[in-house]
Formats: sequence, structure tokens, C-alpha cells
Amino acid sequence: MTGTRNLVLWSFPTRIVFGEGAATQCGVEVHELAGKRALLVADEGIEAAGLLAPVRGALDAAGIAHETVLDISSNPLESEVLGAARAYDTFKADIIVGVGGGSVLDVAKLVRLAVTHPAPLAQYDDSIGGSENIVGPLPPMVAIPTTAGTGSEVGRSGVVTIQTTNRKTVIFSPLLLPDVAILDPGMTQTMPPMMTAATGMDALTHCIEAYCSVGDHPMADAIALGGVRLCHRSLQTAVENAADLKARGEMLKAGMMGAVAFQKGLGACHSLAHPLSTEFGMHHGLANAICLPAVLDFNRSAIPDRIAEVARQLGVRSDEASTLSFECAGAVRALRSTIELPSDLRSQGIEESDLPQLAALAYADPCHQLNPRSCSQDDLLALYHACLDDA
Repeated sequence: MTGTRNLVLWSFPTRIVFGEGAATQCGVEVHELAGKRALLVADEGIEAAGLLAPVRGALDAAGIAHETVLDISSNPLESEVLGAARAYDTFKADIIVGVGGGSVLDVAKLVRLAVTHPAPLAQYDDSIGGSENIVGPLPPMVAIPTTAGTGSEVGRSGVVTIQTTNRKTVIFSPLLLPDVAILDPGMTQTMPPMMTAATGMDALTHCIEAYCSVGDHPMADAIALGGVRLCHRSLQTAVENAADLKARGEMLKAGMMGAVAFQKGLGACHSLAHPLSTEFGMHHGLANAICLPAVLDFNRSAIPDRIAEVARQLGVRSDEASTLSFECAGAVRALRSTIELPSDLRSQGIEESDLPQLAALAYADPCHQLNPRSCSQDDLLALYHACLDDA
């Protein structure tokens, strides 16, 4: 047989339950997965917002015993994954229910790895081929997002800061996919406007970078463009009116679609964003929002037609592809301004003296390897400079 080296594989297997009140179906879904003892993984904010109540009620109604872990931070640490894994073992759980934003859902996915695989987590780092060390079966999982951005509920990876390196590390395997994702717009209503805006820009960045990344994946491309269109249509409304469940639902869809699409790959924006979170604690979605316009301008010479298509989905009007591609970064800046997100790194406490070290860390991050225009460390440094005082 000849030509097999050119073959690619495409897959979209997650069961998705969408709609208002969908969280009340959690018990039914756990029962269908043969779960009897569920470890709920959440955080203190989710508990305080009352978002665990409908989930616990649904589990109680289905006769599912449950225990809760809340010690999860916004940029999750290896120690938090291992602590939740100990709770899973102590409770003798047989299924995980993750309720929260991307950080919580990433921890929930990685707990399944930690309870079935030997430490340390660093050996499963995707950048060193660690996915080959991940084997099944893993415990089943139901994911219920409370933010609309990361799409972790349908993602094949978990991001965690490994303590020995203090580096955000991507652990990737199709085996990490949750079995069921429950998308309930009502579960995102407690997000304040700034968080809605930042997570929405995370969804937008996932969609744009997936569409622009190197590779052949027509289904991912189509889904990514659909996600961009939903962000253009609904992000501002979701930020301005928490009660608009239609807009909230569309942003949940956009977040989910971005994560489905980025199985194709991401790009330089994510390599820039990751060190900003690990070194300065910046929210990942905000870091993406600040860096994305500069990356679009950087990539424009490599893929003008793709960037023009992104601009069309963002509402830019022109018959000229060159005009569309030129205006794309401006359309992102305009959306960012409309939803009142900061536009520059300096406003977040980053100084010019910080940039060389950030550029070194960004270059070590694997996401830029699929960027449509290759990036040297000096390129990434120049991009940070462009973002330092971006207007």
C-alpha cells in the first residue's frame, strides 16, 4: 500500500446535552454511565454561587452518592490534581462530575489520569510525546461548564502547572474526553461581565487560531468559523445582559465549538498567553484577548485569505480580500473595546524588562509550532512588545 503517510484521522465523539435546565439531567447521565459514587470537582466560587445545588439534587434523585472537592485555583496546580485524586480514592468513587470553568474541568479530567496512572504528571506532557503513556480505561466523567470559553467539556486535554518546572503543561489524549458534556445556559448566568467578556474572548481565540493553524481538517475549520460567527453575534449581548439565555447559550456553543476545532491545533497567541498566566496570574482569556490582534497582524502575510474569512465572520464588509485581512485585527480590537476588556499588557503590570523572559517561555510552549507563520523567539518578543501598549 502506498501513500499512507498522508492519511489523517478526524473524530467528534462527545455526547452533548444542551438547553435550559440541562443540569437537572446530571443524575440520569451518571446512571447511564453506570456510576454509583460520584466525586464532584468544583471550586469555592461555584459553591458560593449556588451552582452545585441543582447538580447535587439531580444526583440525589438518581440515588447517586457523592462527595465534593473544592480546592481548585484558576490556574490549577499539580498538587490540586493529586489532592482531588486522593479524595476520589478515599471516597471509593467510580465516576467524576466536573462543575465549573476550564480550570475545574481540566482538573477533573486529569484526576481520572492520576487515579489510574503512576506519578509524576510530567511524564504525560504532550510536548514530549507523553500521550503515548496514557492508556485506558479511565473512569467515566460528566462535565458541566459554568463559563463559556475554554470548551474543556469537549476537549481532549488538561492544562496544569507542573510544580518542578512552574510551566503550564498540556496533557493530551483522546482518552481524556469527558463522556458527557451538559451545556446549560443558566449555569453561566452568575459570571460577572468581566469574566463573561474574558472567557468569550478565549472562545473566539480558540476558533480563530484553530481555523488559522497548519493542517488539514475541514470539519474543524467549518466549526471554527461557526464559532467566530456566534461570538460576533452574541458576546456583547451576553456581557451586557446576564439574563439573556439565548446569548448565553450561543456563547456556550461557541466555547464548545472552539475546543472541538482546536484538536486541529492552536498558534502563537496561546504560546504568548500561557506564560502570562503562570508568571503573572493573568486570566487566560484576557491574555488571549490582549495578544490576539498582534498575532493576526503577524500572520496576515502567511494566510491572507483565511484571515479575510475570519474578518467576514466578524462583520467586516468589503469585496477585497486584502482589505478584509487588513481589517481583521481591528475588528478584534473593536470587539475587545466594546466589551470593555483591557487592551495592553502594561495595564496588567507587565513591564518591558519582563518581556525577554516571557518570550523565552513562550518559545518553549508548543502551541506556536502549528502557527501558520513560523515563530522565532525574537518574533515572540516582538509580539509581546506590540502588545505592551496596544490601543
